[in-house]
Amino acid sequence: MSACLSYTVLGADHSDAGTVVLSAGLGGTAAFWKPQIEALAGRLRVIVYDHAGTGSNARPLAAGYRIGDMADDVLAILDDAGIERAAVLGHALGGLVGLDLALKAPGRVSGLVLVNAWAKADAHTGRCFAARRELLLKSGIEAYVAAQPIFLYPSWWLSRNAARVAEEEAHGIAHFQGTDTILKRIDALMSFDVSDRLGEIETPCLVMAARDDVLVPWLCSERLAAGLPNARLEVVAEGGHGFSVVDPAPFNEAVLDFLLSERVANRLSAPDKSM
Repeated sequence: MSACLSYTVLGADHSDAGTVVLSAGLGGTAAFWKPQIEALAGRLRVIVYDHAGTGSNARPLAAGYRIGDMADDVLAILDDAGIERAAVLGHALGGLVGLDLALKAPGRVSGLVLVNAWAKADAHTGRCFAARRELLLKSGIEAYVAAQPIFLYPSWWLSRNAARVAEEEAHGIAHFQGTDTILKRIDALMSFDVSDRLGEIETPCLVMAARDDVLVPWLCSERLAAGLPNARLEVVAEGGHGFSVVDPAPFNEAVLDFLLSERVANRLSAPDKSM
């Protein structure tokens, strides 16, 4: 079991409140979920954390670091917090963490919200990450970070939010997780493949995607939902890979509707170890 990462618990603290863990994508930091935290924390106990190698948990990653190691990190957080069972809201790589966790510890996972995730990386996604790797290795951190919004957001949103994007770019360069770390995390997401095991995951799942995502085709979410025995697919028209940031209100509503639905809420509110 992994040593416990630093994490933060927010929101409802009464004993019958369900818990949801927010797991970010390749960037790895809890800050990605800023548009969701207030909405979710009003109804649920919310655990946010920076992935190993990023943000407050920056450290070198071991050779061969994989999605399974990231799932072990979440288990260690749940154990440390005394939480027996939680839902996982995961974006892209974070969704893979949720899938792995549901396979290795199904009794600990009450529900999965899988945003722009996949069972096995699509060839197009592989092409995108190969280009991003080359950009980082050949042109450096500044060029890599400057190109990142192109993969995350639709062009119209980038045009309307130029100042915000510039601030995020400066922050991303100043707090870059490190070339070795980002390459290991890309290797982990590209090597992930549970396409033959989806039928084992009986956890209720909400699979979400945007049709204009240029990094992960929404067809990956369609295939993922089709392979999961207890999944519902919700596809929005626009918003790109970061549609939870572009238009957070309907996203938050859909997530809460799912997490508070009868089929998930009864599992969410299971007694915690510490109570």
